[in-house]
Amino acid sequence: MGEQPHRPVLLKEVVTAMNIREDGFYLDATAGRGGHIAAILACLGPNGRILAFDRDPQAVAYVAGRFHDDERITVHHARFSDLSSHLQSGDCLDGILFDFGVSSPQLDEAGRGFSFQHDGPLDMRMNPDEGVSAAQWLATAEKNEIRDILKRLGEERHAGRIAAAIVHERDETPITTTRQLAKLIDSVVPMRGREKGKHPATRSFQAIRIHINAELDEIASVLPQALEALCSGGRLLTICFHSLEDRIVKRFMRREARGEELPPEIPVRGGNRGQTLRISGKPLRASAHEVKTNPRARSAILRVAERLPFEAAA
Repeated sequence: MGEQPHRPVLLKEVVTAMNIREDGFYLDATAGRGGHIAAILACLGPNGRILAFDRDPQAVAYVAGRFHDDERITVHHARFSDLSSHLQSGDCLDGILFDFGVSSPQLDEAGRGFSFQHDGPLDMRMNPDEGVSAAQWLATAEKNEIRDILKRLGEERHAGRIAAAIVHERDETPITTTRQLAKLIDSVVPMRGREKGKHPATRSFQAIRIHINAELDEIASVLPQALEALCSGGRLLTICFHSLEDRIVKRFMRREARGEELPPEIPVRGGNRGQTLRISGKPLRASAHEVKTNPRARSAILRVAERLPFEAAA
């Protein structure tokens, strides 16, 4: 069976919000299968440029191959926290896009171990060449650590029960596959405590994946770097798929839009200084039509902010 066609989320909204200039310089920090990149390139002239990052080597290889004959794009195998190290001195970006979370190809490939919909090795690493797999972590983590991760990163109400079951099971049989873990969780979550229409392993798989890839730490690390990398008037776009990601972005944008609060006796108009961002409108969500054709867009939320002129931050 061939690879399923990839549908980039909120594509029209991203292109509009990016306010693309023909000669601009842009970054897609989550290249994936290049859907957003292709749309941005279509708006660029011969002097426009785009950087593409991804921590997944398969995504990097795919995007490099897809756009191999376009000199306007440069592809780097990099995680979010590497952003600053891949910019040349004096570079500034007219727009940056982050499409946070796991990608559709990662979910669809059983061998990556992200989804309980397919049986495969329990891996979950976005870069399979670094760090420990989910199976390795579950084999050695203390029960309280597993419970805390499931509760904090998955907001799982039955975290204690699931953690105890994992520790008990691994003493008998190593937990090495996605289906094995999903069945174990299914067996211990009470019927009365289940969310309608959601597999009982959903939150646990999310939590373990976020922990294995340090996803929230990466987001918190890259947002200040992105701010520093933006040109005056440049746009910062983030697509989040759950509240933990979105909360980090929302707080960062609000803080930078508010600036430093000053005592009322200091005569500065507005009472603040150091504002670096202007939030552009309300968060955007996928249309009913997009959700129908691409169900994974259902939970996506797009936030947009614009870099204020540098003198405004003084």
